Amino acid sequence: MRDQGGEPAGEHRGERRLGRAELGAEPGERATLVQFSSAFCQPCRATRRILAEVAAMVEGVAHIEIDAEDHLVLVRELGVRKTPTVLVLDAAGRIVRRAVGMPRKADVIAALGAAV
Repeated sequence: MRDQGGEPAGEHRGERRLGRAELGAEPGERATLVQFSSAFCQPCRATRRILAEVAAMVEGVAHIEIDAEDHLVLVRELGVRKTPTVLVLDAAGRIVRRAVGMPRKADVIAALGAAV
C-alpha cells in the first residue's frame, strides 16, 4: 500500500491509537482495516469488497468502514483528504499503514503483515 504521496506508507507509524470509541465498532483482535468512504465514491465500493474479503480470510482481522462526511472531526485529526483512505491498525489500535485510493488485494494482505 502507498501513502498519499506515493511513498511506502510505513512512516506513518505513531502513538495515536484508535479504539471502539473512535471507530464506532469493535476493532479486530489482531488487526483492523479502517476504510474512510463517501456516498458517491465509486472506488469506495470496490475497496469495501476487497477489504471485506481480506478480513474474512485472516482470523482476528476486522473491516470497519467510516463515512467521512459523518465523522469530520476524526477525518481532520487523521488528515484524511480523499476517499477511499485505508488505515491498517495493529492489535493496539496504532496506525501501521495508510493508503489513498483503491488498494490491490495483494497489497492489503502484505500490509497486514506489518500489523500482525
